[in-house]
Amino acid sequence: MDSNREGFEGAGRERERLTPAVDWRRNLVALWFAEFTAIFGFSFAFPFLSIFISQDLGVHPGRDLDLWTAAAGSVSGLAMAVASPIWGVLGDRLGRKPMLIRSMLGGAITVGLIFFVQTPIQLVVLRFLQGATSGTVAAATALVAVETPRNRVGWALGVVTSAVALGSAVGPVVGGLAGNAFGLRLVFLGGGILLLISMIPVLLVFRESPLKARDASRPGTLAMINQRPGALRSLAVLIGAQGLITVVNTAAQQLIVLRLIEMLGRAASSLTGIAFGAAGLTNSVSAIGYTAVTRRIGYVRMLTLASILLAVTIGTLVVAPNAVWVVIAVGAAGLLYGAFVPATASMIGLETPIEAQSTVFGFNASAVAFGFFLGPLIGGGIAATSDVRVALAVTAGLALGLALLVVLGTREPRIERP
Repeated sequence: MDSNREGFEGAGRERERLTPAVDWRRNLVALWFAEFTAIFGFSFAFPFLSIFISQDLGVHPGRDLDLWTAAAGSVSGLAMAVASPIWGVLGDRLGRKPMLIRSMLGGAITVGLIFFVQTPIQLVVLRFLQGATSGTVAAATALVAVETPRNRVGWALGVVTSAVALGSAVGPVVGGLAGNAFGLRLVFLGGGILLLISMIPVLLVFRESPLKARDASRPGTLAMINQRPGALRSLAVLIGAQGLITVVNTAAQQLIVLRLIEMLGRAASSLTGIAFGAAGLTNSVSAIGYTAVTRRIGYVRMLTLASILLAVTIGTLVVAPNAVWVVIAVGAAGLLYGAFVPATASMIGLETPIEAQSTVFGFNASAVAFGFFLGPLIGGGIAATSDVRVALAVTAGLALGLALLVVLGTREPRIERP
């Protein structure tokens, strides 16, 4: 056990010795602005997919709209699930910064091209290509986990998650207003332009540590993980939890939009933006503040409590009497989701050797992407065959299952001190 500890701490010291010129704080600031702009670009447009399919592509509300919404929402996750491990391995071999630039450029092209879409099938194809080529959050997470001192990883990942949350908060509000004023086609084009802009701080400010030369005698990723007893099991459960929370979140997001369409009809666009804006703001606050809770009660207890409260919050949407109730519940869900995601990412980073960070986060991104694929299918499929309220109840049940997974399968991470 002591030799394993010395090996991991030695790897951290070796990385710091080889990269004295890299300012991790400056890198973190650059990544914050880059991720904020990128997620602003994505969330500027994608919360309104159901409305775009209905109003611009002529699909009538009901079963057809539910199914096309599920297809367009899930197919990008399927493509990302396949592509993410490949990008992760390439990140460990070629550099993580090029992977982040690739993801932003891929997102910019595919989101912008939705401006020209004329049929639902064309939209589904572009969403598939978007999933295969983008993935900015996974790329940025791997960079933070590698470039940040180990005892600051949790806080740094919370900072980047706050950028994601804030972009998710501002994007839907501005996008909803822009959609009402100019039409959703221009909103997608604007989202593509924002993703191009997000590359600027990465290209001009961010500096990546030089990659260590590959040693043929160095153990592979699996062997490095197995050098620490219990790490493989813990990582598998944590990655599964990231996938399941994504299923819950994406299913709930889609169902919330459909619920608001039921309540408000064509006026749902503006209130959808407000609801997801509220979620983004609360998400941003909890993404940074969650570390204060974990210091008091630990990661595992915090994740369990967040999962249970999320299940209760989603369950209240089943009986929501009006749109105001929906907005409040969505804001509460954002607060809980914003604590869960960076906490599990931090635990993954602390369990993973430095040399395998991109590979492991690539598999994590694959699980998250599969959640993006499965969530809309579960939500849209149940809504289409039964009812939106039934689908929300099932989603709440999945959140309770997440709490059980955390309790049974995770452990408190060991935080290395300098």
